[in-house]
Amino acid sequence: MKRKLVAAIGIAGMMFSVAACGDSDDKGSDSNKPAEVKELTVWLTVDAQNNWPELVKAADDAVAEKHPGIKIKHEYYGWPDKNAKLDAVLATDKTPDVVEMGNTEMLAYMVKGAFAPVDPAKFEQSDAWLDGLKASVTYEGKTYGVPYYAGTRVGNFRKDVFGQVGVKAAPKTYAELTAALDKVQKKQGDKFSAWYQPSRDWYAAMSFVYDAGGAIAKEEGGQWKASLSSPESIKGLNEFKKVLDTYMHGDKTKDESDRYIVYGQGKSGMIFAPAWEGGSAAAPENDKTGKLKDNVENFVMPGPSGKNLPVFLGGSDLAVPVKSDAQEVAAEWINALTGAAGQKGLMGKGNLPNNKTDLATLKNDPATVVPATAAESNWFVPMAPGWGQVEKAQVLQTMLQSIGTGKKSVEAAAKDADAAIDKVINTK
Repeated sequence: MKRKLVAAIGIAGMMFSVAACGDSDDKGSDSNKPAEVKELTVWLTVDAQNNWPELVKAADDAVAEKHPGIKIKHEYYGWPDKNAKLDAVLATDKTPDVVEMGNTEMLAYMVKGAFAPVDPAKFEQSDAWLDGLKASVTYEGKTYGVPYYAGTRVGNFRKDVFGQVGVKAAPKTYAELTAALDKVQKKQGDKFSAWYQPSRDWYAAMSFVYDAGGAIAKEEGGQWKASLSSPESIKGLNEFKKVLDTYMHGDKTKDESDRYIVYGQGKSGMIFAPAWEGGSAAAPENDKTGKLKDNVENFVMPGPSGKNLPVFLGGSDLAVPVKSDAQEVAAEWINALTGAAGQKGLMGKGNLPNNKTDLATLKNDPATVVPATAAESNWFVPMAPGWGQVEKAQVLQTMLQSIGTGKKSVEAAAKDADAAIDKVINTK
């Protein structure tokens, strides 16, 4: 599932009361006693409503057992409209007590003070949270949310197309991968993309940057500075451009939003994408070849460095709005859903867990070993106050399209991107 940082326009001018925070020194106040909370409002996305309602009910039951008579209300939202509704309600005094956020959506809200800090020690397996998810809930040394579940990116190849050139199993090294792709490209011709890789897919491009030892930006002395022009980042961007030039023969101005649909049209041999996309391409409504069912296979993407390609770790977090007057009970509900029992249920629904301990168990199952292994090497966006403005301006996408189309050299495009990032990345 793709989650992009939505600029929190609706909360930009708001002031949040410190008195509303659960860390208040007034421990004797009746309003802070969880036992007296009569109602809890939980906002989740439709993923929970459609795919694991029994897990939500189990969390409700756990809290109700501890707080007899409490009423737990749920509201469910789609990803495209969730944040606009959240921004509107955060401007009032009737906020929900628990909200689900895409992990890249967290930063803008943490910067503006929308969420209450939480104590990680109160949440099961917090000492083993996946690095990318832990980063998404941490700002200026404090924790403002709890990782819910994760999603990762993997390679997916067509066994029939690769089999025609003698490749019977997924490549284990980058050299094996490019050798196989060269054979596929030669056999299929230049109207076929041996690797369909949209130029504007910054999640994929930055994996090459981080694999080469580069980064989007780095913090120096309390300030963030763009680093796409560093030698390491340039090396990664050059490798990404080589992929585009050699194997991508589709539209070099496209993003990745319809990649699984394009893959299903049968004019490409592999993709690097969220783990669900291969299966979606093979679904009857998307498979225009009639050949993809049981013929596409996920694999762990090898990187040019010789290690597994580090992947962007997507996923969801749960947070407590700072204006909630039921913060302690809200934290209990979150722990009930994201704790050991909840993680087991979420893994049973095809999600990756929020922690390394459970993730390790998935490597023992052939059905889950690929995404579990891929998730072990991951990266996350710079947790800088102005990162939301970088995403909103699509700085990375613009840079990558210029590189992919040949409008600019890698060096020139990276330099321009750095300049654009540096203008806003430290701005709250």
